[in-house]
Amino acid sequence: MASGEHLKALVRSHIKGDDSHFLAVAMQLAAHEAKQGHGKLAQDLRTLIDSAQSKRNQMPSGQPVPIGLPRGELSNLLSVGRSGTRLSEMVLDEGTQQRLARIISEQRNFEKIRAHGLSPRRKLLLVGPPGTGKTMTASALASELNIPLYVVRLDSLITKFMGETAAKLRQVFDAIRDTRGIYFFDEFDAIGSQRGLANDVGEVRRILNSFLQMIEQDQSNSLIIAATNHPEILDYALFRRFDDVIEYGLPNSEQIQIALKSRLSNFSKSIIAWEQLAKAADGLSYAELTKAADDAIKDAIIGDRVAVETKDVERHLAERKAFHQRPRL
Repeated sequence: MASGEHLKALVRSHIKGDDSHFLAVAMQLAAHEAKQGHGKLAQDLRTLIDSAQSKRNQMPSGQPVPIGLPRGELSNLLSVGRSGTRLSEMVLDEGTQQRLARIISEQRNFEKIRAHGLSPRRKLLLVGPPGTGKTMTASALASELNIPLYVVRLDSLITKFMGETAAKLRQVFDAIRDTRGIYFFDEFDAIGSQRGLANDVGEVRRILNSFLQMIEQDQSNSLIIAATNHPEILDYALFRRFDDVIEYGLPNSEQIQIALKSRLSNFSKSIIAWEQLAKAADGLSYAELTKAADDAIKDAIIGDRVAVETKDVERHLAERKAFHQRPRL
């Protein structure tokens, strides 16, 4: 018969009003009963689930999963919200677009996948320089899947007291199990750096070992996304715990032009030298391109001008480059 964990998960999802999670757990339960040889019960469950799914599909689409606000100590470990960012708004190379589209497709069909004893992609590691779209990806996936985005607050998670960080990490993984959402670990190298580095201490090893164990055991319906600017210092054991490792890079000339045209769309009537701007922006990230474009637009607004000119954008791009190329102290 049903395991205690299945029953508890069903009750938790019912209390939270998370129908997607409830049906997913019910499908897991049907698969469990089938493996136990209870074919009639498994078939009855699948029939009920199919009926419920059919009724859901007849309802207005895009109904979001209710946001479960973290309470108590968990409120210090997670910040929560929804994002309006869509994947179509991001400038990505074709390979990255295809991989993210595959993740979305598997998540939208996870009941079917789980019914066959398989797991959809849901543990992602994003690597690449700052400002290249890692955080925006987590936000866009939350929007595409209509689920909350929970950002893990590493400043509250990591403490100097022995064993306390692992205990807090356990609370985060309990939330991952109980409330479907995207759980985003930014600057992940803070807890995922290689064991045995020169500046390593025993507590860092314990934190990493705890994370490895928890992510290995996690069988929830949430997505876990970790992002780092420094993949070279991550512990090797981490990589096999993730379903996908997606690498982000600085935009090429074509991508720079697309990003600038999109950002300047309402103010670019007088700009034709897009290739010239792409050369001026070479080496900048998407985040820096956006800031430079926004600065040019603000100048136009303040000066009561209806458009920006090529020289305006070039000036702000040059300022961004100068800032990032200055000698570090």
